[in-house]
Formats: sequence, structure tokens, C-alpha cells
Amino acid sequence: MDATPPVGALLLCRAEPETVRPVAHLLRERMLLAPAGDGWSVLVPEGRPWQDHRAGTAEAAEPVDRVLSGWATALAVGSTWPVLALWWDGDRAGYTLAAGFRRPVGYVWLADGTPAGEDEAMRTFAERLGLDPVPDVQALEALTGPGPEADAAARLRGLLAVLTRTGLKLPAGLDPGRSSDVLTAGAGGGPEAEWIEWTGWRDAVKVELEAVESSRVGPWLRGPKARALAGAQLAAGLPLALWGAGRRSGGWVFAGALLIVHGALGLAYDRIRDDGPGGEGGGPA
Repeated sequence: MDATPPVGALLLCRAEPETVRPVAHLLRERMLLAPAGDGWSVLVPEGRPWQDHRAGTAEAAEPVDRVLSGWATALAVGSTWPVLALWWDGDRAGYTLAAGFRRPVGYVWLADGTPAGEDEAMRTFAERLGLDPVPDVQALEALTGPGPEADAAARLRGLLAVLTRTGLKLPAGLDPGRSSDVLTAGAGGGPEAEWIEWTGWRDAVKVELEAVESSRVGPWLRGPKARALAGAQLAAGLPLALWGAGRRSGGWVFAGALLIVHGALGLAYDRIRDDGPGGEGGGPA
């Protein structure tokens, strides 16, 4: 019988699945995508990076918290919505909240529920998610105090309980503390769940461009301001990817690669639309 403690993670995105889908493809990992309430989606990773880490394989592998931090950052820098990563292993559990280019904020609990983070993180967490500064912050700060009967998984459930006030409602079976295999098996049974799988850069770019084309923001991704933003994404993405490679951090490499892809797509979209029907000046500058 395998006595190894369960290791797992969830990525909560404050956006609808159709908005999350094209960005999630660029993580190059197999994940389940499902709606998670009003204005939320959840990505359930299959868990290969940290499963390889636990098994001690020769492949590049990382602890679950480092992987999730990189993935959350990668998703957030390529979008306009925040991403909350929840993770746990046999020793600790915690979260990382990423929003745009701002520095991610996170908190950690030991397995028995002992707080091991900074109280200020909870207040920043509440502010970035637009939570109520009084009752919601009080509920979050209670998670940083003593609680001999609350282990790390219970602390994460308490965090999720606060987020239900924002419309979050996780599908059945997605309970912190379970292994990745159990989570994907549970989430996969939902009627609206779908697998996100990497099929190559060509397909990923096609999916991204189609999503932009069908969205309301497409016309705004043109002109000098859009080109400047795309150039900034390219400029930031390359050193971030190299830094991640130097640290052998797949998550941060993905974050840099995603910035590079979004920058390239922004420039490509502006050029394609200028060369297409309507020509120069067809969108806002």
C-alpha cells in the first residue's frame, strides 16, 4: 500500500472557460478545464511535474509549489484576470495569487495547519480580488491564527469558503488535500469539463488568434499602443524565460515563453488585420 502523502493542485481563474482555454493551451500541460461558478473557471493539472519529482525520475521535476507559482504567473501575465493557485504536499499547503505584472502574493501553512506566512499577504490577497475589507479580511486573517483542529487542507477550504462570496463554486470532488489523480477523476465526470492538451505551437497560435478574432477586444489590439504593449511583452519575456531556465524552473520558463508568444501574437494580429480587409486604420489606434 502506497503511504506517500497526496500531492495536488488547482488553478482558479477569474474568467469564463472560453476565455481561459486559449491561454491554458500555452502552458503545454494536460489539464482539465471546467466552469467553477459565476465568473470563475478551474484548471485541474494532471500533475506530471511533481509526480516525476516524487518518483525521483531523471526528468526535470520540481516541487508542486514552484510549478504552480510559475503557471499562475504565466496565465496572469497573458491575461486581464487574476489567477489563484492552490497546492499541497505531505509537508505544506498554500496559495499563490498572480495578477498581471504585479508581484505574486502567497501564503503557506505547515501540514498540521501551523501558519508559516506573513499576515500582510492576506490583506493584499483580499484587495486584489476585490473582497470586502471588513468581514472577508477578518475571515482570512482568522486563517493565519492558531487552530489546533485545522490542518493545512482545512485552511485551504476556509480560503475557498471566503471566495464563494465572489461567485466561486468548485465542481464536486475538487477538495484540497486529494491527489492529482483523484482530482482529475472527479472533475472529469462533469458534463462541462474538457481536457486541455498541447498539440504544438501552430495549433496554439491558431486557437489564440481565433479567440482574439471572435472577442470584443480584437479591434483594440491594433495601433501604436497595442504595438508598444506587444513589444514590452517580448522584451520582458525573453529574460524571464532565460532566468527560469537558469534556475531549472519550468513554471517560470513557461511564464517567459507565454509573454513572448503574446507579444508576437499582438504584433502579428496588428499586421494581419492591417493587411486584411479594411486595411490600415480599421481599428482604434
